Amino acid sequence: MTLNTVQFFRRGLTAAILGLLLCSGLTANVVAAEFEVADLRVEGLQRIAEGTVFNYLPINVGDTVDDRRIQEAIRALYDQGLFDDIEMRRDGTTLVIVVRERPSIEDFTIEGNKDIKTEDLMDSLRGVGLARGRTFDRSVLDNVQMFLREQYYDRGKYGVVVDAEVIDRPNNTVRIKVNVKEGDRARIRQVNIIGNENFSEAEIRDGFTLDTANWLSWIRQDDRYAKESLSGDLETLRSFYMDRGYADFRVESTQVAISPNRKDIFVTINIHEGDRYTIKDIKLVGEMVIPEEQLRSFVFAKPGSIFNLQLLTQSSEFMSFRLGEQGYANAEIEPVPELDYETKEVSVTFYINPQSRVYVRKINFNGIDQVDDEVLRREMRQAEGAYLSNRLIDRSKVRLQRLPYVEKVEVENSPVPGSADLVDVDFDIEYRMPGQFSGGVGYSDSQKLILNGSVVHTNFLGTGDRVALQLNSGRFSTLYSLSHTDPYRTMNGVRRTVSVNYRDITQFTSGSSDFSTTSMGATLDYGYPISEFQSLSFGLNYQHAELLSSTSSTRQAQDWTLNNGETFEGGTFNGIDFFGTEFDALEFIGGWTYDSRNRSLFANRGSRHQLILGVSLPGSDVDYWTARYNFTKYFPIRGPWTVRFNSELAFGEGRKATTALPPFKQFYGGGPDSVRGFKESWLGPRDSFGNPYGGNVLVANQLELIIPLPEKWSGKTQASLFYDFGNVFNTGEVAFTDKLGSPVTYEPDFGEIKSSVGVAVQWLAPLGFFRFSYALPLNETPANDRFFGDEVERFQFSIGQAF
Repeated sequence: MTLNTVQFFRRGLTAAILGLLLCSGLTANVVAAEFEVADLRVEGLQRIAEGTVFNYLPINVGDTVDDRRIQEAIRALYDQGLFDDIEMRRDGTTLVIVVRERPSIEDFTIEGNKDIKTEDLMDSLRGVGLARGRTFDRSVLDNVQMFLREQYYDRGKYGVVVDAEVIDRPNNTVRIKVNVKEGDRARIRQVNIIGNENFSEAEIRDGFTLDTANWLSWIRQDDRYAKESLSGDLETLRSFYMDRGYADFRVESTQVAISPNRKDIFVTINIHEGDRYTIKDIKLVGEMVIPEEQLRSFVFAKPGSIFNLQLLTQSSEFMSFRLGEQGYANAEIEPVPELDYETKEVSVTFYINPQSRVYVRKINFNGIDQVDDEVLRREMRQAEGAYLSNRLIDRSKVRLQRLPYVEKVEVENSPVPGSADLVDVDFDIEYRMPGQFSGGVGYSDSQKLILNGSVVHTNFLGTGDRVALQLNSGRFSTLYSLSHTDPYRTMNGVRRTVSVNYRDITQFTSGSSDFSTTSMGATLDYGYPISEFQSLSFGLNYQHAELLSSTSSTRQAQDWTLNNGETFEGGTFNGIDFFGTEFDALEFIGGWTYDSRNRSLFANRGSRHQLILGVSLPGSDVDYWTARYNFTKYFPIRGPWTVRFNSELAFGEGRKATTALPPFKQFYGGGPDSVRGFKESWLGPRDSFGNPYGGNVLVANQLELIIPLPEKWSGKTQASLFYDFGNVFNTGEVAFTDKLGSPVTYEPDFGEIKSSVGVAVQWLAPLGFFRFSYALPLNETPANDRFFGDEVERFQFSIGQAF
């Protein structure tokens, strides 16, 4: 090659480089020599203010600039992400900045996404600058497309297609549309575990989330691949072996292969089982702020037993909880196994670091303004200024959750900035509608105008008091009742309930009625807590009643009226003789309650026992006694499933000259509260007209499998499958007859226990507690010419008070 040729190429290369620099936004070709800037001018701006450019420009009037300063200034402006092109020129002593703005995003939409909510995607993309009103950057959009694909890959949708369309709009704006075609989630066609010798693949994979297709996959979706599920299954696999003594188990490799059509996944897991180890010894080392003997009681693994990682982890958790009870909320307990590969033994050392004790500075209640602060604080077992106890915090949370006007409680300990040993305890409380209101107006030929209404409020004026009012008025029926409960009459938790009632029911107008009743009464009851879970109650109930019967009433009604209380003659009307009885009764009521449920409504753990005894006091016109026992227990089974067992037993009888329990003290069975599928209150003894009379013995049991519901429904709704069994009996206090007038008895007999199965739903609504059930009676007795038989009611619906 000649010298002229070389010079030609050099000149050509120089010209090409100069041309590229002239076309580049990073040129300062017009600034041949340095000069002092006397003025600044910006050209090409549309939306961005000139002051914004000057704010980011590292050159001011009076500065001396050269090519290096110009290049630095251009880079500084580019770094702001506002411009697609920047050029600087010299016009005398004026530095001219020529820019081309990046467009702004006029609108941004995502369509076609189903697995991921649009709101969640928008929140993520807003953080990287892709949102309405922000400056558009093509590189950011490319990264967003990649981000979306990765999100769907993690969900097993490898066939996803993400397209982005940029539409130019007036005023240097763009509209961005992202279209997502999710496709189907890849299905797991095969899972291979290689290296297992001591356990079958079926045993190992029993606890896996991911599985190959089976007949339940369309419900459980367990044949759909997801990266997170595979990670969880690998941890399950590790735990499977570690909990069975294989302390040196490891997963050597994992391969995930996808078919060419991106619809099938093949998973291969290579494992090393290792040998089975036994525990040689267990040591506890560190600072023992609690006696070592107490901590050792929480170590479930024992020397000589098979190595079990789960037991070691549980031991650490229990020891941490025990330290947390004493205020060591940040305690660290780590079990470290040391393997002896020759003897196949493990020495386990628990390293205990309690750290400093933590104290509570403040307790805050968030999200609830409808309740007085004092009402919430009296439920606290954790005190401000005391050391933080996880046991007391948990108990305080449960007590708040059991308040009838609290829907949900979450608790969090927030460290106080600058103080490592102080925390604020924040209770986030979701308020529940505290009242139930109902009312109505009706009309019938017999009753004429009927008015009814009821109000129950469990947080009256924010005090936590319960007030209930019921009004019913018609031509032949009038009922008024009012009650008030103060759950904290004293700061020691003494409860007081006061109630009054008046009832006037003219029943003899109906051919099938027993009594015409006029009664009034009042109750005063106190409850005394004797422990965190137990309380005693004592009270008096006064009742004044007047019962009117006739020769056309049932034999049972006539017998009780003529033989109890102060009888009187009522005269004759249309050939029917009327007579009645009037009496006053003062009843002492005593009770014991044990309640460890985590909620008063829709509980899922804990139990409740209640025993109520009632006896008429000397001086009463009628003498009787009653006993009632109720037991409820929740048994958590697998996962969120819970079994509930409820049993109610009751017994009573007349005393001294009183021939039988008063009619208003009889027990009734059948319906939502006892044996569903049988008509409410119709189980047991029948009077001579075939109507339910009640009995002095009650047996009612309910066994329910509570179906887990989504969290947003679980606080207001409960669904269950149930098996109910029970009945009502009479020990012979009252004489009964069949349809033919022959004597019949209703003595307690296990062979007469009625049962049913079905499904039930309970829903707490603002207007009341709605209960629906559909039951199939298993052993109902049909009616015939002699016996009345059972009244069956498969579908039952009721509205009652939940609190």
